[in-house]
Amino acid sequence: MTHDHRFLIIGAGPGGLQLSHFLQRAGADYVTLEREESPGGFFRRYPRHRRLISLNKVHTGEQDREIQLRWDWNSLLNDGPELAFPSYSQEYFPHADDLLRYLADFQRVHGLRVRYSTPVTRVEKTGDRFAVHAGGEVFRADCVIVATGWGGPHVPGIPGIELATGYEDVPASGEAFTGQRVLIVGKGNSAFETAQALLPYAAVIHLASPSPVRLAWTSKHPGHVRGQYGALLDSYWFKTLHAVLECTVDRIWRENGGFRAAITYTLADGERAVLDYDAVLRCTGFTMDTGPFGATCRPEPAPNGRIPAIRPDFQSANVDGLYFAGTLMQARDFKRASSAFIDGFRYNLRTLAALLCERYDGVPLRSRELPAAAGPLTDDVLGRVNHSSALWTQFEYLADAYVIDPAQRTARHYEDLPEDYAVSRFAGEDLLLTVTLRWGPRDRHPDVFAIRRHPTPDRADECAFLHPVVRVWRRGELTAERHLLEDLQARWQDPVRHAAPLRSFLSEHLPPH
Repeated sequence: MTHDHRFLIIGAGPGGLQLSHFLQRAGADYVTLEREESPGGFFRRYPRHRRLISLNKVHTGEQDREIQLRWDWNSLLNDGPELAFPSYSQEYFPHADDLLRYLADFQRVHGLRVRYSTPVTRVEKTGDRFAVHAGGEVFRADCVIVATGWGGPHVPGIPGIELATGYEDVPASGEAFTGQRVLIVGKGNSAFETAQALLPYAAVIHLASPSPVRLAWTSKHPGHVRGQYGALLDSYWFKTLHAVLECTVDRIWRENGGFRAAITYTLADGERAVLDYDAVLRCTGFTMDTGPFGATCRPEPAPNGRIPAIRPDFQSANVDGLYFAGTLMQARDFKRASSAFIDGFRYNLRTLAALLCERYDGVPLRSRELPAAAGPLTDDVLGRVNHSSALWTQFEYLADAYVIDPAQRTARHYEDLPEDYAVSRFAGEDLLLTVTLRWGPRDRHPDVFAIRRHPTPDRADECAFLHPVVRVWRRGELTAERHLLEDLQARWQDPVRHAAPLRSFLSEHLPPH
């Protein structure tokens, strides 16, 4: 059988369901194909020890749902208050099974058009249209959106790595490694999650990779090593035989009933060593599956080779009409904002749905008009940064754009566009303002818990914490920017510290009345 649709989504994980919801709400012609019998297959297998690293802050002191979403990292965007993830779990680090229940209910309650048990085996493109082969049928579409998430483990090219037990097969209980010397190849969250489970049992745990540990509280990226895994770092510095090694693993082999690993230290003038272990575990992350893509639509990978390269509008860098949703849309804010996680990509997908409906169905991108005067714009900008959960979560990536019409003395306001997309889209305009939330420079403060602040508006560009930044663009060129002082409670509304400096800045750059 052959089916014909405007949009075809591959995958019914959180990304595929979120985009399905937005397209359905827009009245678009779409279908979603899922290889498994229910949504969220990745989370049936991962994380191995079943605790998510996405926060579930149930009690915030806020009644406004938009603001609550700043600390609810698992809910999908929708209009039904009963479909908020805190109704499914009260735990700060929730169990993965709770997310599976939530995703199943989300699809059922909204009646999303998902075809389960329909694995996609081949994707081809002929002319302007795609042919997707799945479940013995052919689905044709103008636009394909890939929301398949990770396709499988990333296996580094280390000789002997096939001898290691992959993260996907590591026993959920650390008791299996009682008294053993264990090498964990990798130093990301999956490696630390695994080490945490082994900590009460293993005699020696070594985590190894060429680069130093990236801590989330230093980088501000939630995908770097999180604080709940600090026990292993404690044990390293408290000399309990466990260690975190900056080294390349040159080779792994079996010998005398165990394993040996030849390593070269990366921060010790090339010192080499051969170390003995009872077990070797591979915890080196995941990669996308490009197997189903034919030669006519094989997506170009990003530099790390694990995710697709995408344009500012989330479209494949080399295949027109092929888009990516969910964790696969993280290339443009890689290791910065939260596009790899539900709390980030849910906002990307709201924007993507609007861009798709504009391109394929002729629905204009939503905007609103307001006076291009310093007073109204100041109030509007501060209102947005104080209320938006998208700008909060997708810091330094999603932006509000104000396109100024000097002749009409009006500003057209667009919400939640990737900043690079807004700059490109409105590059022909004489005056564009973008508004984002940004952190200060990551490398300026050696101790992130002892930061000296200068709380005066004229030094707001030295702020270390999240704060609003307004940029001025003329014909695609950045010409000025204004930082507003950080605030402990993220309430940028002080008349002297926030409103007056912003009003003055806008007065300098807006056309005279």
